[in-house]
Amino acid sequence: MTQDFNIQEYMTKGVERVVADAIRATLKNPKESAFMAKFAVASKAASKKRAAKEENGEHVPPFLIASITSACNLHCAGCYSRCNSATEDSEPVNQLTDDEWKNIFDEADDLGVSFILLAGGEPLLRKGVIEAAAKKPSILFPIFTNGTYMTEKYFEDFDKNRNLVPIMSIEGEKEATDHRRGEGVYDKLISNMDELKKRGIIFGASVTVTTENIKEVSSESFISMLSEKGCKAVIFVEFVPVDEGSEHLAPGDEDREYLKGEIMRLRKEHEEMVFVSFPGDEKTSGGCIAAGRGFFHINSHGGAEPCPFSPYSDINVRDTSLREAMKSKLFLDLQAGDVLMDDHKGGCVLYEKRRLVEELL
Repeated sequence: MTQDFNIQEYMTKGVERVVADAIRATLKNPKESAFMAKFAVASKAASKKRAAKEENGEHVPPFLIASITSACNLHCAGCYSRCNSATEDSEPVNQLTDDEWKNIFDEADDLGVSFILLAGGEPLLRKGVIEAAAKKPSILFPIFTNGTYMTEKYFEDFDKNRNLVPIMSIEGEKEATDHRRGEGVYDKLISNMDELKKRGIIFGASVTVTTENIKEVSSESFISMLSEKGCKAVIFVEFVPVDEGSEHLAPGDEDREYLKGEIMRLRKEHEEMVFVSFPGDEKTSGGCIAAGRGFFHINSHGGAEPCPFSPYSDINVRDTSLREAMKSKLFLDLQAGDVLMDDHKGGCVLYEKRRLVEELL
């Protein structure tokens, strides 16, 4: 890693590419393209805010991941959130309120954050938080949902507020999806897609990539099916083995190279869609962007964490501002040290080097 690597410039270019891809992908949808044109202007203004702060020695990441609830109705095999006890079946206790999340969104907007990914648990269980997000049109809110709570009310909300973008989790075709997520989930997702397409609402798909489904989820037949249903974004998330006995499902270097090649092909052949890989090939692209370099994670109780896969925190947004949380000692130590740039097998470096993260605490 060269010393002159500019994380701000790298992230800004990444944001610009995603926005440009999104504008291209929505050209045939007047309502969406009108929103995306406005968002492009807001995104540029946010980039200027971040650049101005960077010049004054303050780094603001363009992305934020917000796990807005610990509740979920599904028990997906190998779920990192359940393995980390961030999602439980018991009634949520001491979670951030709707107003507290609203304040976080307000401050994020002021700081120049462009994207806030809403996750959980199942985020659609927090209607009040989704309504607060809807009132921030200068921020794009991808909502990572299992799709089972998408009702008429939500379809209306997504139609009215184009900054809310449902990203539905799918594992491939029916057999693979129902095997991991539960019987009937695939059919519900397909039904949601048909309804969203009918209303002209853009949506995306989040795919957990394992050694078992990597060929299927990057195949032309699967991607073409999503495209025909109206899907405009596919986010490939590499499986991270957070419980014992699931290591064999984590993609290795060869799998990662295969996926990288397939994504390059898909970007050329499906210009109507946006493709994102997470964590992607961080070993050759500036290192891990967690811990405030490109994003950080706020859990449902307000703890500011480097990443959902690295559930460690030394500061809570309840006790301080979002701005101060970005300067947490843990984040600054991770940014200043070698952990984020460290050589590792691939996938999530912070999970792989979790003992080093624990030592910093």
